Amino acid sequence: MAALNPDDAKRLAAARALELVRPGMRLGLGTGTTAAHFVEQLGARVAGGLEVVCVPTSERTRTQAELFSIPLSTIDATPELDLTVDGADEFDPQLRLIKGGGGAHLREKIVAMASRRMIVITDSSKAVATLGKFPLPVEVNVFGLEVTRRMILAAAESSGCFGEVRLRKNPSGHPFVSDNGHFIVDCFLGAIPQPDQLAAHLSAIPGVVEHGLFIGVAKAVICAGPDGLEIFGELE
Repeated sequence: MAALNPDDAKRLAAARALELVRPGMRLGLGTGTTAAHFVEQLGARVAGGLEVVCVPTSERTRTQAELFSIPLSTIDATPELDLTVDGADEFDPQLRLIKGGGGAHLREKIVAMASRRMIVITDSSKAVATLGKFPLPVEVNVFGLEVTRRMILAAAESSGCFGEVRLRKNPSGHPFVSDNGHFIVDCFLGAIPQPDQLAAHLSAIPGVVEHGLFIGVAKAVICAGPDGLEIFGELE
């Protein structure tokens, strides 16, 4: 069997996650390149008669789902979900995640926590022994940005992390604004030796809306590599 390229690997992971979907399910739809493959494949199943209702985790995912005529709801109208399928920027052996590279981690976390199960689909490049190589996104309130940035840096240092905390900007040079109207700072830490501790410290900062550490949220990771699929955790 020829080695899979990264895009084919993501498609394979998405296809395996789609096998978990049953008629009548209430689904959370993730955001990102891997999650987009799942939405596309789900759209084909819906076109073939599958009945589901879905809550998107971003306006980008909403737009894609609408293109495939996938029935959509909101998290307030459908506050209890059966399954959320989403990607990750990193995951470790304990299934702790870094998410938010696309700036959607606040909605992603709300939807995941409203779900009976969250399944992550990704490729093998996202598997790490220690989280932190990927910059940790933190969504912050616009008011008090510099104060909040300094508190985030102090919280990181108190958790054994050292690096920079930078405001995310668009290619135009203007601050990136999330779907929720907030700014995002990215924490370039290199390694996060104590993710649980850092998550608690970040959550205690007044100006932090939500951070991209997902601790104890994912039930399983479907990871596609050059040689096929590997499952971490429990799918069912």
